[in-house]
Amino acid sequence: MRRPRTRLLLTLAALVLLADLATKLLVVATIDRGENIRLLGGLVYLTQARNTGAAFSLAEGFTVVFTLIAATVAVVIVRTARRLASTGWAVALGLVLGGALGNLVDRVFRDPGFLRGGVVDFVSVFAPDGEVYPIFNVADSAIVCGGVLGAYLALRGVEFDGTRARDRGAGPDSGAVPHD
Repeated sequence: MRRPRTRLLLTLAALVLLADLATKLLVVATIDRGENIRLLGGLVYLTQARNTGAAFSLAEGFTVVFTLIAATVAVVIVRTARRLASTGWAVALGLVLGGALGNLVDRVFRDPGFLRGGVVDFVSVFAPDGEVYPIFNVADSAIVCGGVLGAYLALRGVEFDGTRARDRGAGPDSGAVPHD
C-alpha cells in the first residue's frame, strides 16, 4: 500500500490560503477601489474589486449558498485526504482546498457581514477592471489549476489511491493488458 499524501495536501492548502490572505490584505491596504496599477506593459493590472457572486461574478446575491458550497467542498476534501495516496491528486485537491478556504474566509468575515462578504479580487489581465477577462485572485487561480489537474488525472484514469483505473481487474482472465 502506498503512503498517504495527507500531509502534502494540507501543506499545499495552507500555503495557498496564506498566499491568498496575504495578497488580499496587501491589496486592501494599498490599492483604492477602482484604482488600476498597470504592470508588464498593460498585460496585467492590479485593482481592488469585491465579488459577492460565484466565479466571474455570476449569481450575485447567492453569497450564503456559495459559502455553504465552499464549506462542504472543504469538508469533503479533508475527509478524502485520509485515503489519498496519489501525489497528483494531493496537489490538485490541496490547490482546490486552499482556494476554497481563501474565498470562504472573505465570505465569512468581510463586509457586508457574516456569510455575505464580498471576495476580494485584484488581478485583471489584458485590460483594467476586468474588461477582457474577469478579475480574479490567488484563491481563484489555485481552484482553477487544481480543477484542471484533477480533470487531467481523471482522464488519465488515476485513482485517489495512486492506481490507474485500467489496472483494476487486469488479472489473467479479465482480457485487460497490464501496463509497465
